[in-house]
Amino acid sequence: MTETERIPVEIAYALPDEQVLLALEVAPGTTVGKAIEVSGILEKHPEIELMTRNKVGIFGKLTKLDQVLRPKDRIEIYRPLIADPKEVRKRRAAEGKKMKKGGGSLASNPAY
Repeated sequence: MTETERIPVEIAYALPDEQVLLALEVAPGTTVGKAIEVSGILEKHPEIELMTRNKVGIFGKLTKLDQVLRPKDRIEIYRPLIADPKEVRKRRAAEGKKMKKGGGSLASNPAY
């Protein structure tokens, strides 16, 4: 690749009521953090805190901000979990609730 060539990447960020998918071209050797910075998404969504609150990944796999991008990578900015899934299961178990596949209650299904 020459100095003037660019590689296409995408940045994805999903909120409960809005999904953002930005397509941009960056220089070879650009990192995840730099691509997020130049995309402008941090200005549009100031709630994103890359150093403390939000994790990032490429195609569903957690990665670091200093990871060098490859052509057609999709950077995903993850929101923090509202509730820890392990804690939710522990709380349900403590309350004595039984679950079936799919997360529904056994009592709500008359076939059981």
